[in-house]
Formats: sequence, C-alpha cells, structure tokens
Amino acid sequence: MDFNLPPEIDALRLRVREFIAEEVVPLEADRANYNEYDNIKLSVLATMRAKARAAGLWAPQMPKERGGMGLRVIGWAALYEEANRSIFGPVCINCQAPDDGNMSVLNKILPSESMKDKWLQPIIDGDVRSSFVMTEPHPGSGSDPGGMMLTKAERKGDGWVVHGNKWFISGAEVASHFILMARTSDDPRRGLSTFLYHKDDPGWRITRRIANMGPDEHGGVCEVEFDGLEIPDEHRLLEEGDGLRITQMRLGPARLTHCMRWLGLAKRCLEIANDYISERESFGIKLADRESVQMMLGDVSKDIHIGRLLTMNAAWKIDQGDYARKEVSMAKIHVADTIHKACDTAIQLCGAKGYSQDTVLEWIYRYARCARLVDGASEVHKMVLSRAYRKEGLDFWRWGV
Repeated sequence: MDFNLPPEIDALRLRVREFIAEEVVPLEADRANYNEYDNIKLSVLATMRAKARAAGLWAPQMPKERGGMGLRVIGWAALYEEANRSIFGPVCINCQAPDDGNMSVLNKILPSESMKDKWLQPIIDGDVRSSFVMTEPHPGSGSDPGGMMLTKAERKGDGWVVHGNKWFISGAEVASHFILMARTSDDPRRGLSTFLYHKDDPGWRITRRIANMGPDEHGGVCEVEFDGLEIPDEHRLLEEGDGLRITQMRLGPARLTHCMRWLGLAKRCLEIANDYISERESFGIKLADRESVQMMLGDVSKDIHIGRLLTMNAAWKIDQGDYARKEVSMAKIHVADTIHKACDTAIQLCGAKGYSQDTVLEWIYRYARCARLVDGASEVHKMVLSRAYRKEGLDFWRWGV
C-alpha cells in the first residue's frame, strides 16, 4: 500500500493551497464581499475566477481538452479539500456543487461532441450554472426516487411532456441548464428517465426560493412546478428507463466530492481554534496547555483523518472502475458528522469570538447542519451499509476492488 500522492497531484494541491490562502481567504474578512445570502458576490467571484483560470487552477474534474485539469478522482480529493479551506474556495475554481456533479455525469453520458459543446462546455467555462432536478415534496420522492417519484414525462409525438413538482433543487434560481428526473413508466426498476432542458423553455417555473438556516449556495434551493414542459426526445439522456442508473452515476461521486470539500472546512475550523487557544490565556495558563482542551482538539483531529482516509479510499476505488457504494456511504456518514463536530468544537474553544462573525465559524456551523441530510440522509446510508454487510458477510471488509 502506498499512501503518497502522485508528485504531480501533490504539486497541484500546494498550488491550490497557495491560491486560496493568498487570494480567497482574505475576502472573508470584509462583509462587503458577501451577497444577501452569505455567499460571495458575483462581481467579486468573476475577478477570482479570472485569476484562477490564469493560474491554471480551473475545473479539476474536467478533461484538459475542454479547459479543465483532467484529474482522476484521487486528484479531486486532494484539490477539493484545499479549495474549501475557504468558504468561497470551490466556486472560485469551478468545483462547487451542484455543477461539479452535473459536469461529471454529462461528460460521461452525452452521446456526441456537439451535445457536449451545447450542454456541458458552457458550464465548464463558467458561462452558465446548472441544476439537478430530482427531489420532490411529500408524497413524492426524497431518498427513494425509484419507488416514490411522481413527476411524469409522457410521450407526445417525438418528445415528452412533463407535469409535476420538485423542491430543494440546488442552484435553480441562477441555473440555465437542468438535468431532470421524471417517471416514464410504472416499471419498478426502469420507470424513470432523465432529460435536459433549458431555463428559457416554456412550461415550468420556480414557485419559490426556500428560506433555510443557510448560508445558501448561489441560486439557493428552490421549489419548481412543471405544467406542460415539452422536451424533444433527443434531449433524453441514455435510454428510456435509465434514470436510476444515471442517478447512481451522478450521486455516488457527487456525495464523495461533498466529503472532500467538508474535510477542508473541518480542517479550517481546527486551524482557527488552534490559533486562538495558542494565544488566549485563562487563569494564568494558555488554553492550549490545558489537558481538557488538548483532548478536544485531538479528538477532532483524529476524526478528520479518519474521514480523509475513508474519502481517499473511496476515490481510489472509483478510479479503479468500482462504484464504491459502501465506501462512499461510509465516508458520507462519517464526514457529515465530522464537519459539524469540528465546527462545534472550534466555536466552544473560541468562546464568544467563535459565535460571532469575527471568524467564519458561525458560517460553517450553519452550513454544516445540512451535511447529514443532503445527497441521502445519514440513516439511509446506514441502511445501505447494513444491506451490504448482510449480503457480503466477511467479504464486506475485503481489500481492493
């Protein structure tokens, strides 16, 4: 076993670390750089993106011939973690959700270069944003799209007509390109299909941007209504009935990229806390010298490293051609807990300063709570692991792919 990063990946990782430290982290201190949803202002973002592209740090997950960095998944893990040392980092180098997952799946499944030129390239270039339209309000689909999805796409001539409702659709308010999941038959395994549509197509609308404890990604999370959206059949992805397959292709790596970014934020929390306790004195002793404080810091440090190993192992398995379903689920459960624990611990160690907006800890704390919900609640991933164990027995812990 070799736990060294390939030298070229490590060199890129250090370049991303330097860029984020010098160009992006300083933006966090000035509230004038934030929009009304506590994210980076678009005018400031445009400047940062231009700098990132000039530095050759753009779209790590996309092919070089399309303007990306052409990295495999272990490279994503190394760079995404460094990018999210800043709360603004991923979007500055175009590896933010939901675009990174959408770009990755479109790059895999679009059938022609002309289709990629139309639907994928503008997202890679940063000219448009995208959205994945799957989740529905009760009684529709949440973590069980195959069994509960109610939004329907019905055949009409050479195309499809869509009716239904979706909600908590990330980035919908600013997206131009949408990937839509809809029911096309009652087949329990092949009843869903996936389609592309553009924001200017008639027959759909955003009914509200859902307020939440935030902070929001660009475009928020929205509720969407379809009332006769017409989609030509050439905008169907793969074959009719391949919707669940596409969902697996997209959501597995996307869940893992969440973990990569969350680990960067968890490390940033410990960094802020360590700086504070190294200077702060109480009752004649620095906080860093108190055993109780050391135990808190050490416990979170351990959990972050476990998360990194789980994440990198899953990334390696995906690079070997494995779906890594249980490895992704393990990483998702653990890292979702860890980012919340890291931030909560850092706030406790920093006291009132951590609770204030003098640091980004309160931002990360509000953001971190969604980690145990997005892309499958932790309880669902534990069910996945239980099923895998009952099926595999002792082979659940086999080495390799």
